[in-house]
Amino acid sequence: MIVDKAIYRNGRRQGCGDLSDELDALRLQQDGFLWIGLEDPTDQEFALVDEELQLHPLAVEDAVKGHQRAKIEKYESSLFVVLKTLRYIEATSDIETGEVMLFIGDRFVVTVRHGQGNPLAEVRQRLEAMPKRLRLGPMTVLHAVMDSVVDNYTVVDREVRQDLEQIEEQVFASDAGGDANTIYRLKREVLEFRRASQPLTDTLAHFMDPVRGGGVGKELLPFFRDVADHLRLVNDHVESYDRLLTDVLSAHLASVGVKQNEDMRRISAWVAIAAVPTMIAGIYGMNFQYIPELEASVHVGGREVYYGYFVAVAVMAGACIGLYRAFKRSGWL
Repeated sequence: MIVDKAIYRNGRRQGCGDLSDELDALRLQQDGFLWIGLEDPTDQEFALVDEELQLHPLAVEDAVKGHQRAKIEKYESSLFVVLKTLRYIEATSDIETGEVMLFIGDRFVVTVRHGQGNPLAEVRQRLEAMPKRLRLGPMTVLHAVMDSVVDNYTVVDREVRQDLEQIEEQVFASDAGGDANTIYRLKREVLEFRRASQPLTDTLAHFMDPVRGGGVGKELLPFFRDVADHLRLVNDHVESYDRLLTDVLSAHLASVGVKQNEDMRRISAWVAIAAVPTMIAGIYGMNFQYIPELEASVHVGGREVYYGYFVAVAVMAGACIGLYRAFKRSGWL
């Protein structure tokens, strides 16, 4: 869907008619540029724009297929840029990935957005409020879009850091050991973040290199350097999150192992306590014809009282109490 299209002359927005006629006029007058904004375009819509602007076939193929790595490709008469967009979903703490692609020619810019992340309407409005910047040409649009995408990275970075702090508190709290599934999920989201932001760093550095002829003018070069600085800072944070999550996961697994050992010690202690009366009762339950303890008796008041049963029960109770106190002192119970 074509969400917006306009001509910008001398930094001011003007209406746009037929794309071919407008582009011919811009090239003839050598003033201004055309900016077309597409959002999740159909094949027919994209083919219409391609037919009018004569985009490079390799760039068109990448744009149609989607799911590209962040990159900047320079062709003979145009520039093709792929930026990965990120959107943090508060309800599920997930990171949704999308794409913004830009076709930049001598007198035109085409932005193609896939996914819900990083709407470009605000970018266009912000640029239209700065005519002086728009006079610098299509590369101004590239910087504005790239700056918006990287700024959104910092927002997602802040949200991921808060999630990581919560997980750290859960893992190292005395009454809760955290959840391995939560740690794995956040680690996966950090990896998705890394796949989106990291490839752009080297690509942007090569693009700004004057030896490689990236096409960035002196007026815009400081602005692109500022974007590169923000991007490097985000990448440093993402790498630290990945390492920290690995350490948190190791600490969580170690904590689970310690708790399992404690549980096994308690179980072993109770099994040992229960084993003594079980053993004694088992011996007396063998139904031998003669067991000396069963014949033990004493005469009381002219009556013969057999006390073997009471002695056996007392031995059981005494052994259990003694073992319980021993395990309690050793910390097993």
